[in-house]
Amino acid sequence: MLSAVNISSSALVAERARMDAISSNLANISTTHNEKGEPVPYQPKFVILQTDPTIGSNGAAGVKATAKIDSHVEPLLKYEPGHPDADKDGFVAYPNVSMMEQFTDAMVAARTYEANLGVMQIAKDMELQSLKIIA
Repeated sequence: MLSAVNISSSALVAERARMDAISSNLANISTTHNEKGEPVPYQPKFVILQTDPTIGSNGAAGVKATAKIDSHVEPLLKYEPGHPDADKDGFVAYPNVSMMEQFTDAMVAARTYEANLGVMQIAKDMELQSLKIIA
């Protein structure tokens, strides 16, 4: 039972990392400068999830967030000649972040988080029932 709790808690940590990346992407959806102030649009971040065989037993494995990577996608160009960041042709480079995709990913991460909380609750209930039988 402890193995199930360890596996679920590893998934909770991984989904939190995923939600951090999603929130960063949504917060910077219209950022046209990088951290140094250069006119380079924000690059979206993505989390890679992998199995973690060090967590779990009997063939079951946990999950870990291995990396938060910056993607290297082409920016979206919008014609806005009056914008201060417009190039000589009047185009502004915005991050290529789809709000719909980010919200969908956030919903999946939230549901996965909820499911793992449910697994932890069931494991806790089973342990309590086992103690009642023994006592």
